[in-house]
Amino acid sequence: MKHQTKSQIETGISRRKVIVGAVAAAAATNLAPGGKLVMAGAAVNNGENHMTPRAFVYTELQISAPFENARWQELNDQIANEPGFLNKTWFSGVGNNSVGGIYSFDSVETAQRYCTTFFPAVARNLGVAQTTRVFDASVVEDASRDMGSPHFGAVPTQAPGAFVYTEVQVNVPFEKAPWQGRNPVLKQQKGLISKLWLSGLNTNTLGGVDAFDTVENALAFAVDDFPKTAAKMNAAFYTRVFDAKVAEAASRGLRSPYYT
Repeated sequence: MKHQTKSQIETGISRRKVIVGAVAAAAATNLAPGGKLVMAGAAVNNGENHMTPRAFVYTELQISAPFENARWQELNDQIANEPGFLNKTWFSGVGNNSVGGIYSFDSVETAQRYCTTFFPAVARNLGVAQTTRVFDASVVEDASRDMGSPHFGAVPTQAPGAFVYTEVQVNVPFEKAPWQGRNPVLKQQKGLISKLWLSGLNTNTLGGVDAFDTVENALAFAVDDFPKTAAKMNAAFYTRVFDAKVAEAASRGLRSPYYT
C-alpha cells in the first residue's frame, strides 16, 4: 500500500469537508420552475403534513460524507419549500456514507420536477454522479398499508435502526404483482418493522423501502434473503442499506413519517 504523507491525509479530509458543505451550498441555488414484524397501528393523522402521497422519490449521491458532518439544517429549509413536497426520510449509506433519501410528493408531476431541477443542481454543484427514481404511490397503497407503512398513515411501533432500499429489474404493473403472497413472508422477516412498496413510474420496476430494527437485521435481509427472491424472478436487482439513527434528527426535521 502506498504510504500517505500527513499533507495528503489532510487534503483528503479537507476535500470531504468541502463535499459535505457543498450539499448545503447547492441547495441555496435559486432554481427555476430481532423479531417478527409487529404491525403498526391503524391510526391516521389527517393533518396538513400527512396527506396521502401520490408519488415517491428515491435519491442517492455518489459521495462519501459522514452524516454527522452534513449541514442538513440548511438543506432541509430548501427542500421543504420545493413544490409538492410532503416529507423526506434521510439516508446515510452503511459502509460508504452515501447521502440520499426517500421523499413523498403530492403528485407525480412535482416529483418529476424535483428530480429534473433541484436534485440535479445539487449533484452538479458537487461534481458527483447521482441516482434518482420516481414511483407511483397510488398503485402501492393497499400493499403498503398491509405492511404497516407510516407513509400511508400507520403509527410507527418503534423508531427504525436501518432502512433497506430494493429494486428489481422487471416490468410488472403493480396490479399484477404478487404482493398478497409476498407480504405474509415479509411479516416473518427478522427485525422488519414496516415496508413501503415501490412501483417504478414508466418502468413498473418492483421494490420498496423496508424499515428494520437494527443494521444487522437489515444487512441479513439485503445480503442473504433478498437475492434469493430476485433469483426466483430471474432478474437483476439493486439493494442498499442505510443507517437510520445517524439521520434521525434530519429526518424529523422534514416530517419523516417513521418518527412520532
